[in-house]
Amino acid sequence: MPPCRENHFYQEHARLISRSFEKLLNKPLLPENTDKSEIGEALYFAPFAVVSHDTKADPVFNYANAKALALFEMSWEEFISTPSRLSAEPVNQDERNRLLALVSSQGYINDYQGARISKHGRRFMIKNAVVWNLSDDDGIYRGQAAFFDEWLML
Repeated sequence: MPPCRENHFYQEHARLISRSFEKLLNKPLLPENTDKSEIGEALYFAPFAVVSHDTKADPVFNYANAKALALFEMSWEEFISTPSRLSAEPVNQDERNRLLALVSSQGYINDYQGARISKHGRRFMIKNAVVWNLSDDDGIYRGQAAFFDEWLML
């Protein structure tokens, strides 16, 4: 089911994304005055794109906010069943793999740029993206997430 009031906009996953970001980058992902009980809704309707993927050997997306779903031209159900490698064209796979390895070793990067492709084949360049590791309160690795608020349709 897509994020909605009935599932609290995946509040716990939104907290994981937000806390991991703040812990690694020492700044909030959402405005500091965001009500903690509404973090799921705030992240889902944020004016920037946020996505995350799981810990599988071939990671699968497990979250996208409304802005990301619109850019990738997918429904929630389509997006969360998509291996994250498919968000980049085959020619860009080596660069994407290098990026994810760097994030795994450093914890995050905050200057990523790369081309992505929507479900309908529309290409867009993301700029100054932040990609970071997701870790729960016990320090257990839970995947990776990306934030970007700059993109250019190609």
